[in-house]
Amino acid sequence: MTTTTAMPAPAVPRLDFELLRRVAFYFGVVNLFAAPFVPDSFAYAVGAATPFGLLAIIGQPTMPKGVAFFLLWQWAQTFSRALQSIFDGESMANGISGPDVLQAYWYALSSLVVLALAFRLVLGGIKPPTARDYYAHERWRAQDLIIVYVGSIAASVFFNILSRQVGSLDQPLFAASQVKVVALFLLCTYVFTTGRGGGTLLAAIFIEILVGFTGFLSDFRAVFIYVAFAAIAARVKWTFTASAAAVAWLALLLLLALFWTSVKVEYRDYVTGETESQQIRVPLGERMAYLGDKALNIGDTKWGETSYLLLIRFAYIDVFGQVISVAESVPEAVPMRQWREALSHVLQPRVLFPGKAPLSDTDVYMRLTRADPMEYVRLGTSISVGYMAENYVDLGFPGMLAGIFVIGVMLALVMKYFMTRSLPWMLREGIVMAFAFSAGGVGMEMSLPKMLGAMLMFFLVWSLIAKFALPVVMHWLDQRAGLPRTTTP
Repeated sequence: MTTTTAMPAPAVPRLDFELLRRVAFYFGVVNLFAAPFVPDSFAYAVGAATPFGLLAIIGQPTMPKGVAFFLLWQWAQTFSRALQSIFDGESMANGISGPDVLQAYWYALSSLVVLALAFRLVLGGIKPPTARDYYAHERWRAQDLIIVYVGSIAASVFFNILSRQVGSLDQPLFAASQVKVVALFLLCTYVFTTGRGGGTLLAAIFIEILVGFTGFLSDFRAVFIYVAFAAIAARVKWTFTASAAAVAWLALLLLLALFWTSVKVEYRDYVTGETESQQIRVPLGERMAYLGDKALNIGDTKWGETSYLLLIRFAYIDVFGQVISVAESVPEAVPMRQWREALSHVLQPRVLFPGKAPLSDTDVYMRLTRADPMEYVRLGTSISVGYMAENYVDLGFPGMLAGIFVIGVMLALVMKYFMTRSLPWMLREGIVMAFAFSAGGVGMEMSLPKMLGAMLMFFLVWSLIAKFALPVVMHWLDQRAGLPRTTTP
């Protein structure tokens, strides 16, 4: 079989774009009836309907699943602000961040639609995979994929340590460290399509969550995202058991997020020795013991207060609203300053320009919001106004949509490059997922220079990995499976 695609209309429901569209449709309808009873009724109803619109635009079988993550994650950040207004009991325009928050909400929704259109324009013509392409990863053995995953963890740790030693190479080394994401995504899709290796996958997920918790930031959430979108890429059968598993998966993510929200301030004080930096000074065993003690006393958590704190932290519209207010009263003196400085920063790699000033999102935040960021930057963390707000400062509205469209096209071109390589389909999906998380893992918080830098570095590093390293790994997997050497799936 060389031309028959692997994506016929399913005889049973599967977790794919079609199912996601249906869920998004019902979500929009339910919230349409709820909208008259909440503040900003029209904004709430449109926000609830936006996922259906986004999925209608991008929802082609060959669209990389990383695209859905990139858009839906930022939609969730946006719509969370409408949910927050319900708890506040007031319109978004009446909050402490000023009346422009409601404008920022509409501008963000508009930007997501423009991004979806850009993705559809560039990625809409990808040819469906043949059955041989789609199931190529199944030719390998589960135990060998586990070895590759463990090796990818070691490589990722090595790259992260090296990046701290050689600061001028931190961006390419960070891109290379995403090898763990690709390996985990491939392992997930293998288990989902073959049914083999499930126990080991659960062990890998547990380790990922544990390691994520013991770091400085909330990295544990990443594994939930990888597994969920790997399930979509593998188009798992959607049964009652799958529905129950999805609910449990989401509930566990929310529980862990609430737990982290309740302990993160004290935990960061503890692991850094209250030095107001991100340098961890406490051994791993002691960190795990500290978190274990907190978990045993989880009953002391104030769940209502913690839930609200998580919601307002996840929503990222108020900062955008503050930027709009300042831009209208004190326009930027330098035309296109944000794009100019972003391109200048990206096109001057520190390895060639060692005197280049370090990138500071916090400095940009202070300049564009005229706010005191100390509440946000405590313990060495930083705050960014985000790439949407930066485009607004440069181009206003609707001009900012042109800048957003350019970003979408650039992201899509990188994705298309990897989706058209001679690699197993699930490996291509995994690479794009790693790219989407690298360029948009923090969602709307991602600053323009960081997003552009992530695009460039990921493309350069992973084009080399795909050409030279992945064929070696695939040959080793083929040998272990007793197959003749193959260069294409």
